[in-house]
Amino acid sequence: MEYTSGAASWQKVLRRAGAGLLPRRPRQRRPGWSIGVPLIAAAAGLLFTTSATTADGTALREDRRPQLNQFIEDRREQVAGSERRAAELRGEVEQRTDSLADSDGPIKAQRDRAARSLQAAGFTALAGPGVTVELNDAPQSDKVHPDASNDDLVVHQGDVQAVVNALWAGGAEAMSIMNVRVLATSAVRCVGNTLLLHGRVYSPPFKIVAIGDPAALQQALAGSEGVRLFKDAVDDYQLGYKEEAVARVTVPAFEDSTALRSATVPR
Repeated sequence: MEYTSGAASWQKVLRRAGAGLLPRRPRQRRPGWSIGVPLIAAAAGLLFTTSATTADGTALREDRRPQLNQFIEDRREQVAGSERRAAELRGEVEQRTDSLADSDGPIKAQRDRAARSLQAAGFTALAGPGVTVELNDAPQSDKVHPDASNDDLVVHQGDVQAVVNALWAGGAEAMSIMNVRVLATSAVRCVGNTLLLHGRVYSPPFKIVAIGDPAALQQALAGSEGVRLFKDAVDDYQLGYKEEAVARVTVPAFEDSTALRSATVPR
């Protein structure tokens, strides 16, 4: 057996290391890692692709409320322009009809017949005793209604319709909502907490004016199930409800389109 000094032994060890002769520690393989990396990469790619498709060249966090507000304002201006143009055309038709009525007997007879029906149809302004009702959303305060949902705190379409139906049932001769004349065939629609009436949008509080016997109108309101439910919500969530009998109220004339989309001849 050959013995060497300590220095010579270390030199041999170093030469063996340089030649790659030292034994290596086996690496611990993680079988799940080789599968997880492709899955993570695929999920990240899918997320990026979905975000890019949804954004469509814009920022996902971009606040688009100013664009929506501008769109609504543009539409309002278009509606207002169309209404002005319609009023001009109606005035022109009336002027030509008056001119023809002076020389054409049948036209004059039909014109007089239509004039006698204007008030009953709602095309003339009326004034007289009546009732005013105002519906409003609840105040925005968590201390007042901490457990209430958003639906509990706003006036709904059914609430407005309940008041309108009760007033008609109470014998209302004429009615307006937000100073806009409504007829028995007028549709009341709510979008969120806004009121859509004859193509125009109104925000609360919603004021309803009806001409008629104040006592009969208030009695009809008191007997309405829908109005009673809203008054219960007033007590629970502090919604707004104001009812007042007035000696004299004014209801404007109906100014919207009178074109019929469908009609049937009564038997």
